[in-house]
Amino acid sequence: MPFQRYVEVGRVVIINYGKDYGKLYVITDIVDQNRALIDRPDEVRRVENFKRLQLTSYKLEIPKLAKKKDLKKALESDDVFSKFEKSAWGQKLSARVSKATTTDFQRYQWAVAKTKKSRAVQKELKKLQKSDS
Repeated sequence: MPFQRYVEVGRVVIINYGKDYGKLYVITDIVDQNRALIDRPDEVRRVENFKRLQLTSYKLEIPKLAKKKDLKKALESDDVFSKFEKSAWGQKLSARVSKATTTDFQRYQWAVAKTKKSRAVQKELKKLQKSDS
């Protein structure tokens, strides 16, 4: 199966390493075969290595080295960031973040609830198996 996501101007990417892990950016220019100039409306443009970027399936129609106002307009019209948050990938990332912020007691409560549910399911299953026999 051929590639579906290409490195191109306007491609929305997600940072997969470092202090900006999980943030969405847009490729505004390709520097060379290893680096791209990425931009986000509320941050300064910067060069980032492709090893730290993951390509998403979203692409904006923006010119090369687009101005901030053009980038902002394109992001608002396509509503890319909210589309990503609704996707399975975005939901997985947000679930990972919410799980990382939980306390030890909350994790304990979840484990207790899970075992309680499992026991109830097993009890009902055994009742159904006995009634079939």
